[in-house]
Amino acid sequence: METQVKQGESLTRSAFLLAFDLRKEKLTQRGELGYLLRAATLAELLLAGNLADESGKARALTAPAAEPGSLRAVVWEQISNSPPRSWRRWVQKDHGKAVRVVRDELEAARMISVERRRILLFPLERITPRKAYLSRRLAERVGRAIRGGQPVGRLDEDVRVLAALATAARLKTVVPSWRERRLRRDRIQQLSVPVEPIATALRKSVEAARSAASEVG
Repeated sequence: METQVKQGESLTRSAFLLAFDLRKEKLTQRGELGYLLRAATLAELLLAGNLADESGKARALTAPAAEPGSLRAVVWEQISNSPPRSWRRWVQKDHGKAVRVVRDELEAARMISVERRRILLFPLERITPRKAYLSRRLAERVGRAIRGGQPVGRLDEDVRVLAALATAARLKTVVPSWRERRLRRDRIQQLSVPVEPIATALRKSVEAARSAASEVG
């Protein structure tokens, strides 16, 4: 069953598709999605050997083969032109722009449709997947990875990392309840091993954003 999209950006694009709530026909957690997308891109770069973890900071190694303007290219340029900074810094930086960049990539690839309109002076957009079955299959595979049944070491790497990042972001489409997350804490830690500093940075970024939102509310 085909669950990946374009080779070379599968984690980032798949993370976007994974965020669709198919029952409500909309993206979930839109305000936090950029954190997840940036984390997925950082994970791609780390796993490909383009980045290294240096005492909790991201250090640039070799440039990736990335299409100009893609989120991978944008993130790489930011990190390579900066002294080593924390993973959390790179998860959070320009996270709103990350959603727009990946949205445009998927729209150009005809993976999603974007309906744009205005109500008075306010621009609105409705994003829907053109192939809802991709989001459904991804959610099923990632959900099974989180809940167990197959040894972590036998999982496909993309599914394993997506499961780790989706859990860190508490993505509603696949993440079990708070009670179940506690029960599966060891499993989630095992899933996160290849990208542990990024998963931790993502989790802390989402927690901080929610804490700030609750204080405002």
